[in-house]
Amino acid sequence: MMDEPLAAIFDMDGVLVDTYRAHFRSWLEMAASEGLQFTEQEFAPTFGRTSREIIAHFWGKDRYDDAQIAELDRRKEAAFRRIIADDFPAMPGVMELLRALRHAGFWLAVGSSGPPENVELVVDKLAAGELFGAIVTGADVSRGKPDPQVFLLAAERLGVPPARCAVVEDAPAGVAAANAAGMASVGLLSTGRTPADLVAARAVVRSLSEISPSMLRELIAERPLCPSPRAQ
Repeated sequence: MMDEPLAAIFDMDGVLVDTYRAHFRSWLEMAASEGLQFTEQEFAPTFGRTSREIIAHFWGKDRYDDAQIAELDRRKEAAFRRIIADDFPAMPGVMELLRALRHAGFWLAVGSSGPPENVELVVDKLAAGELFGAIVTGADVSRGKPDPQVFLLAAERLGVPPARCAVVEDAPAGVAAANAAGMASVGLLSTGRTPADLVAARAVVRSLSEISPSMLRELIAERPLCPSPRAQ
């Protein structure tokens, strides 16, 4: 009897593309236009969360209403896309890993908190569209990481059970989301991350070159951390 398929789900920022500096630059640009202060010490722990969540957290509704937060979000993300379009920092080894996994029979997906325009730009710049069987963005979910909804929806779209999925993440919230989904979590030490940030991951790597189909097969074969909840 043929085994059920396996899947690898990739976060985008800090995993497919090294966007730490580009995101920080776009935050500084947006904050300066509003006369706001935003430090790297404040930014680093938020990397991987949605821009709207970050704006609401730091400046809140005492200063901005929902429509204004949405406009700040739009401006910040437009600045980010302009920056990476001019200087696209693909993660070393990303295409080699994606191709190796597909060749080994893995289904692939993107599970990102970013807006669709960001994800589309990154996938297009990588010329990786044909490798992904599903792409889930922040527009597809109502709850951001560490809620598992984004990864559960990716697995559902691939038609692969959560227990047969591995997630590659660089953010603590993303690792928590993968674990909550009952998936094997791999923490990537991207720019600005430390081993302590990713202590909850099943495995921690310093580069994508340390990940292989056999490694993900072994992690998936281990018992899931918890039962998988529903995506809805």
